[in-house]
Amino acid sequence: MSKLKILLADDHEAVREGLKAIVNAQEDMLVVGEASDGRAALAQVGELHPDVIVMDVSMPRVNGLKATEAIAQAHPSAKVLTFTRHADDGYLQQLLRAGAAGYVLKQSRSTELLQAIRAVARGGTYLDPTIAGRVVGDYRRRTSAPVDHEAPSVLSPREEQTLRLAAWGYSNKEIASQLELSVKTIETHKTNAMQKLGLRSRIDIVRYALLQGWLQDL
Repeated sequence: MSKLKILLADDHEAVREGLKAIVNAQEDMLVVGEASDGRAALAQVGELHPDVIVMDVSMPRVNGLKATEAIAQAHPSAKVLTFTRHADDGYLQQLLRAGAAGYVLKQSRSTELLQAIRAVARGGTYLDPTIAGRVVGDYRRRTSAPVDHEAPSVLSPREEQTLRLAAWGYSNKEIASQLELSVKTIETHKTNAMQKLGLRSRIDIVRYALLQGWLQDL
């Protein structure tokens, strides 16, 4: 069985050593590299081709946000999993916009991190349960509407497929390839779905997907 290749990016050596011990103890994972800042992480992604980069936010030289943006552009197949102490929505929204596939708090149990690594490696989007609960609560309050698990019926089958894949972190190009449609058609489906549901950004899509239970389908 081939193992998931993991790159650890954190400016604290003790944190990296602890993470390495946890990850390497798993039968399906292997730490292939370590980086103490975002610039080194970007260079190692090009050299080592990891499946998942576990990325801290606050790092010297190039921080986790800038590194995530650069990795998403240069190595779109690599999945960045944010691993941070920052629990506020501002960081979450910035990292998701930058291309992060998941967000886990350092305060959480190690099992949470391992679950997140496996989820994003499969192509999913993963949010720490502490954050996910707050995100759902914020969405409910903002919309002032009860959760309706039948809501996807207002979408066409293609619109729902497109929105699900977008919530899981796939780009328009990747969705087009999976559904065997043009990128322009996917963009239209995505726009129509967002307009019908009153969604304005990727974080809104993730919030909606959490409410519908789509992120547990992976």
